[in-house]
Amino acid sequence: MSKKVLIVGGVAGGASAAARLRRLDEEAHIVMFERDPYISFANCGLPYYIGGSIQDRSKLLVQTPEAMHKRFNIDVRIQSEVVSIDPVNKKVHVQSKENGSYEESYDALILSPGAKPIRPNLPGIESSKIHMLRNIPDTDKVKTKVAAEGTRSAVVIGGGFIGVEMAENLREAGLEVSLIEAGPQILAPFDTEMSSILAKELDEHGVNLIFSDMVQGFAEVGEQIEVQLASGTVLQSDMVLLAIGVSPDTSFLKDSGLEFGPRGHILVNERMETNLDQIYAVGDAVEVVDFVNGTKTAIPLAGPANKQGRIAADNVSGLGTTYKGSQGTSIIKVFGVTGASTGNNEKTLQRLGLPYHVIYVHPSSHATYYPGATPISIKLIFDPKGTVLGAQAVGYSGVDKRIDDIATVIRFRGTVTDLTELELSYAPPYSSAKDPVNMAGFAAENILKGMTTVFVPKDLEGRDKNNTILVDVRSEIEHANGHIEGSINIPVDDLRGRLAELDPNKEIWVYCQVGLRGYTASRILQQKGFRVKNLTGGYKTYQLSKYSPKKKDSLTPNAGISAVRKEIAATGAPAGTDTSTGSGTATANTNTTALAANTSASISTPAEQELNLTPDSVLDACGLCCPGPLIQVKMSMDPLLDGQVLKVTASDPGFYEDIKAWARMSKHTLLQLTKLPTGMIEAYLRKGITAESEPAGAQPVQTNNASTMVVFSGDLDKAIASFIIANGAASSGKKVTMFFTFWGLNIIRKDEKVAVNKNFIGKMFGAMMPRGSRKLTLSNMNMMGMGSKMIRSVMKNNNVSSLEELIQMAVDQGVEIVACQMSMDLMGITREELIDGVGIGGVGYYLGQADQSSHNLFI
Repeated sequence: MSKKVLIVGGVAGGASAAARLRRLDEEAHIVMFERDPYISFANCGLPYYIGGSIQDRSKLLVQTPEAMHKRFNIDVRIQSEVVSIDPVNKKVHVQSKENGSYEESYDALILSPGAKPIRPNLPGIESSKIHMLRNIPDTDKVKTKVAAEGTRSAVVIGGGFIGVEMAENLREAGLEVSLIEAGPQILAPFDTEMSSILAKELDEHGVNLIFSDMVQGFAEVGEQIEVQLASGTVLQSDMVLLAIGVSPDTSFLKDSGLEFGPRGHILVNERMETNLDQIYAVGDAVEVVDFVNGTKTAIPLAGPANKQGRIAADNVSGLGTTYKGSQGTSIIKVFGVTGASTGNNEKTLQRLGLPYHVIYVHPSSHATYYPGATPISIKLIFDPKGTVLGAQAVGYSGVDKRIDDIATVIRFRGTVTDLTELELSYAPPYSSAKDPVNMAGFAAENILKGMTTVFVPKDLEGRDKNNTILVDVRSEIEHANGHIEGSINIPVDDLRGRLAELDPNKEIWVYCQVGLRGYTASRILQQKGFRVKNLTGGYKTYQLSKYSPKKKDSLTPNAGISAVRKEIAATGAPAGTDTSTGSGTATANTNTTALAANTSASISTPAEQELNLTPDSVLDACGLCCPGPLIQVKMSMDPLLDGQVLKVTASDPGFYEDIKAWARMSKHTLLQLTKLPTGMIEAYLRKGITAESEPAGAQPVQTNNASTMVVFSGDLDKAIASFIIANGAASSGKKVTMFFTFWGLNIIRKDEKVAVNKNFIGKMFGAMMPRGSRKLTLSNMNMMGMGSKMIRSVMKNNNVSSLEELIQMAVDQGVEIVACQMSMDLMGITREELIDGVGIGGVGYYLGQADQSSHNLFI
């Protein structure tokens, strides 16, 4: 006699169980119940159909009832909802649209009811303008609304996978989009600093991000809907997409005798069996074991659901297959960037109190000398024994295979040493001889072997500044362009010759751009007897940890593509467009800025910027990190004639802003700047600035309203003159920068003695030089100090502010006071000896400020 198996629910788990069961047992009587019209569809593809990336709706339908019956001889009953089960009599109660109410018996029952979107009980929640996305009918409603003539804006609530994917695709469809997330970050499987890369991509594509704010209610206002937030902010839009999470759809089972977890998930064992005889459960509705830490969890992902369906079918057929748990491997596309994760993140491990280490690496996706290499940021988490616990990666290319490699190692309880030993496929277009996964393993192994000790950005908050020294080992130019507050700059190549500047009694904390030069510096210092830590992932990771979304005063539709995208949303292709070119998708994924020197940038699409750019020279700067691309640009521009054009392609994300500043400073014309979907940055520069290069209607270039001065002298009379001029310029509205170098540093020293550690030369200079402005002497007629006292008395009698008052006045007016780092190093002056409010910079910083000035003084 054949076995009768009922399956409740289709899509991933149920459909997989049905197909597997038929392959195992040709004689079984298999009945599948699905309350919706569709038994198996690509639910992960729904956002991309709404956004227009998937244009053919029929491609979402993985399997139809007719095809399922013909191929697998399965009795598929759509629009038939199982409303309760009777485990004692082995029956289910069905409510069918076609056949009404009836009961169906079973020998074995597989439950795959899935999870439903959470719909909070808030004022106005029943509005028809609020949508959710679970199935094909939901998708059709959203698609129709997006394509409607009056729809121009949307608010997405929830920063999980569905929320982020919908924010991206609604933006791709041409709408103004705001995304609200109650927590401090999007995408909970990622740690904050890694998710910030993906948030920044949304931000840069015009999505308005609102973090740490909760929705309090909704209200319809005419044809629009208001979203009211706890902060008092009110957003108004044409539609709302609710995506705050899911809960197991198990309410129909509450009186069945099944056991449930604390959040309503069905409890199962490793064979997907429930506590009731011959009843199995799979998919988003079940509680599973976290493969990494062994605790109970719920992970609503398609991959695990498919595997669980197969395993349940195996056990119905007596094969005894087991499910060993889920590690939550997942991936997401956010415009041009990919993010992926596997295993546990830091938040999970901290909650469970489990010990772990963290490293960051930022390698390139493939060999940098082969065109198209882009950076990947990888975070690896491992325990004190080296067992890999989790990983996260974000980048433009090659992210998926790196996380898949690490996920495989986790599945086999592998270690960081296993990562170093993986022999992965290599050719220049695909990887490097030392793959990024190997590099992550090397960095982790160095920690376990005691080769280095690392710190992470959050450790800076608790750094003991009295007993540690923070050292930036990058170049002076890099330091001037941005650094961690409180750090001194000693380039790694100069480090061996400048060890005397470091106090061996203090712990040295070093950092570079991505961690590699920092590691080299740490090895030098460690072998010289210093206690040292290196910032894993370097300044790049530090910047990621400090990201916060830009506040947008107003939102605009996705410039130039709203009408085209809405046509795609409605019909699948833009009217009058040859779809074979793929131009509709390209315009949505490419940010192009057309510029001329000293003009503001405007975001547009290639179709709108009909620039006929034929380069006279081409530069591939991909794979180079700052300042490498700019150096290569200068070398390529120098031999060109005025008016000739250079095309540059770079992979360093910072190049997008750097090239704007460089073109302005070097008096060249930045004609066009483009972020490609691959992550590459493409720039066209014309040598020199000509009248023809200015766009039609451009205003004449205005003289920069700024003033800079180099204060070289430490004489009292010259110091007074310097600050009188600075205050006068500042009071007239000018931006003033004063750059103090060599003897001029004495002017901005503190009057009191500061206890700092110095070498012999530093102590000697400190004893010989005047400490602070009150001890300065006149350049002429000083008369053993009498001249200084006389000039101060004359100033007082004539109601002229003293030098000290002039200095304070300048600070109050916003005059930027900068001390030359190189001069400080030579003269043995430390930051602690300078008055409050003084910045530290190098010649690169000064030149950048001087370039923006209408005049420059040397005193």
